[in-house]
Amino acid sequence: MTGAAHAIAVEGARKRYGGTQALDGLDLTVARGAVHGVLGPNGAGKTTLVRILATLLRPDAGRVEVAGHDVVREAREVRLRIGLLGQYAALDEELSGRQNLELFGRLHRLGGRAARVRAGELLERFDLAATGRTPVRVYSGGMRRRLDLAASLIGGRGGVDPEVLFLDEPTTGLDPRGRAEVWSAVRSLAGGGTTVVLTTQYLEEADRLADRIGVVDRGRVIADGTADELKALTGGDRIDVVLRDPGLLGAAVAALPLPKEDVTVDADRRLLSAPVTDRMAALSGVVRALEAAGVEAEDVALRRPTLDEVFLHLTGRDEHDRTDTRETV
Repeated sequence: MTGAAHAIAVEGARKRYGGTQALDGLDLTVARGAVHGVLGPNGAGKTTLVRILATLLRPDAGRVEVAGHDVVREAREVRLRIGLLGQYAALDEELSGRQNLELFGRLHRLGGRAARVRAGELLERFDLAATGRTPVRVYSGGMRRRLDLAASLIGGRGGVDPEVLFLDEPTTGLDPRGRAEVWSAVRSLAGGGTTVVLTTQYLEEADRLADRIGVVDRGRVIADGTADELKALTGGDRIDVVLRDPGLLGAAVAALPLPKEDVTVDADRRLLSAPVTDRMAALSGVVRALEAAGVEAEDVALRRPTLDEVFLHLTGRDEHDRTDTRETV
């Protein structure tokens, strides 16, 4: 299945927990050296997929290969080539950053000297060298997550980064600064040739980091492509019109030279939005129509669809509309 171009290949993967079908014939390929985002609502199967890829779970059916090795028959070979950053930090709060990394090194059967050297390298690389002797309990959220990311790399063969790194919602709970710090670290890893599989609940994160994005729903990949390719599935560009007077929304809809069934109205934001094909013709036509109708616009703008809109279009539900933020499936 996996060839020179693929770091991961999944064919027909299935996994059931009691009466819940977590994966239902899921197919996925990830190119070597790419950052591949995996999006989906809670219960879609994202975490189950990562656990199978990382050899923490066995699939009930299907074939799964990572770095050219079968995750069931060659689990040890897979583990030698991967790193995993789970949803929650796996750090000892009372130990320093250096002590945590050295401990992880020894758990990965590095010798004492090799563990110390590798810990020093990773602290420097993730801009944590100055805090290497500080207890983790006083780290900021972003610092903890960068240290956790460093720990996920320490077991690489021969002191090098793993071939494939799995990041399961790596920035959940972080403030914007902490997220930006982790994003920078991920970009650096990808730039060094590591294949990164990123599950995330932040659509902006996938948009900013991923070369390709797979949308998972009900245990299957229902769409896969670049961010631009996925956005094109919603009908291409959109035009947004913000009115000064919300009382004129109805008049504006009537005046717009666009199919009325395509126009969405957000009264709270005084916003009209509709898909368009010819960008510039639509822009000029809308401006002229509003002027002729005596409707004053505060703003008129062309934009690409957001990944939020893509998700809603593909799944029929909002990615942020969840009843439980702790995905376990």
